[in-house]
Amino acid sequence: MAEFILALSDPAATDPEMVGPKAANLATLTQAGLPTPGGFSLTAEAYRHQACHIGIAEMLARYNDADVPASRRMSIAIRLAIYQEPIAPEILEPLLAAWRAQQARYPLGVVRSSALIEDRKGANFAGQFESFLGLSDETEFLTAVRACWAALWTSHARRYMENHGLSPADTAMGVLIQPLISARASGGGLSETAEGHMLISATWGLGSAIAQGEVVPDRIVLGKNGFLRTVEAGRKGHRDTCDHGVSAPQLVPADLVNEPCLTPGEAVTLGRLLRKCETLAAGPVEIEWAMDEAGFKLLQSRPLHVEAPIVPDEIWLQHPGLNGHPAGIGWGSGRAVVVNCECEIERVRPGDILITKVAGPALSHILPRVAGVVAELGGSTSHMASLARERGIPMVLGVLDATRKIPDGAQCAVDGVAGIVRWLR
Repeated sequence: MAEFILALSDPAATDPEMVGPKAANLATLTQAGLPTPGGFSLTAEAYRHQACHIGIAEMLARYNDADVPASRRMSIAIRLAIYQEPIAPEILEPLLAAWRAQQARYPLGVVRSSALIEDRKGANFAGQFESFLGLSDETEFLTAVRACWAALWTSHARRYMENHGLSPADTAMGVLIQPLISARASGGGLSETAEGHMLISATWGLGSAIAQGEVVPDRIVLGKNGFLRTVEAGRKGHRDTCDHGVSAPQLVPADLVNEPCLTPGEAVTLGRLLRKCETLAAGPVEIEWAMDEAGFKLLQSRPLHVEAPIVPDEIWLQHPGLNGHPAGIGWGSGRAVVVNCECEIERVRPGDILITKVAGPALSHILPRVAGVVAELGGSTSHMASLARERGIPMVLGVLDATRKIPDGAQCAVDGVAGIVRWLR
């Protein structure tokens, strides 16, 4: 049925209530003539129809009135039903037809969640749902679709929703299906920073290494006029590649670890695309991009909230500091808690500054209680940086040897705009 499948070239695909803001924003870019991978969306109506088909609609209706233990049991039952029950034939037939048509041209595909409640101001859900890369087998493809539907009911997604006064029972999940880009380089971009510039992050291979905060990407700053200002090469020791459904890290050749991924001309070209995305959105945006042999492809565009920098107390300027990549928001101080393993997270108390090696989306639940975050890896366009901007939490990433140089228990200050962390001697 037509309402279950929409090509990104279809004017109806620009409606976020039909396909979710992630897919709708990409459809808008596609129809404006900007370079995207194309693809199609499985609509939110398909999710609702499937819920009725597998008999979970009643549980969805009762979910919001259930107590905590009951709601947890219901969420597990809902996820299991989504995974185990067959997809309704009226969804399955057009879904497989669209998938096979795409595969005829592009053997490897991508399946991404596109919830109706994500990519909105104040609740972007960065890294909270699911993405699957390099799929070719139909069974794997259908499993990925089910996993995207079920992602609305995972414990960390529900926790995120609860923190924003939202419920999975009140929304629906679209699914975005696209060709895989064989990326030479990938990254993110901010169309506006607190200083009034544009920012591009870049790494070798797929952008998942940046999104998960696993590398220190190149940091490229352009003026709003599009002119290149600075290029700060990152520490990109590995790159993510994808081969038939398996995303795997590869060591980057030594001569490329500290080599910028983009030429000055390529950076300026990407800056132009970033400004066009901003114009279409009528406001600042955060994007994800990839570059293959044919050039740049835009993978995502979502609203970006920008705040003015905060001037720190003069006393902090007299103490040692380390520089890194700012998330672009906030200034805060507190007790430094150095965490080298997730098992130590319980040491972090409200108002503390978390010092860690990798700040991945799995740590998103800790943001409501910290005064700031410092990480040795990651960059300004990682998923955690996006979540920090959303919550107004100062964060500095890519800080070399932070867990070794910042004393555990020291009073610490994080400038999330200037990208500096300082501590009292």
